[in-house]
Amino acid sequence: MPDTQPPAPFDPAAAGWERYDADGFIGLVGPFWQRPKKDQAGESFDYAFMAEKKHHNLRGVVQGGMLMTFADRSMGRTCFYPNERQPQATIQLDMHFIDAVQIGEFVEAKCKVVRRTRSVIFMSADLVVGSRVVATANGVWKTLGKR
Repeated sequence: MPDTQPPAPFDPAAAGWERYDADGFIGLVGPFWQRPKKDQAGESFDYAFMAEKKHHNLRGVVQGGMLMTFADRSMGRTCFYPNERQPQATIQLDMHFIDAVQIGEFVEAKCKVVRRTRSVIFMSADLVVGSRVVATANGVWKTLGKR
């Protein structure tokens, strides 16, 4: 008789991810996870979250607003370091939803700086579950000045 038990749940900590907690809205929808990017030196991270029951919509899959929140925070944190840790704000965010995210799936953000000027940073991201792209995002962040 074949083994019919479901696979063990994914453990982000065992896979090298560190829990990234924050106050405010992110504290309500998180936790998020982070780990240093393997392909870059310096302060650069990949970001992820585990889709939980609290993230579901009426169809029982992850709410699009959760994916937008995650993309916004991930791209914002990714451009924070090359922007000399200056305060910044999202001024545009475009999202394309490609595939539904199921509760229990681990969603990663593959973010990159597309272009940086003195006052704005253009970003892109693929949100993936394993090798499956579930959403893409593009955004612009405005540099607000030195702290």
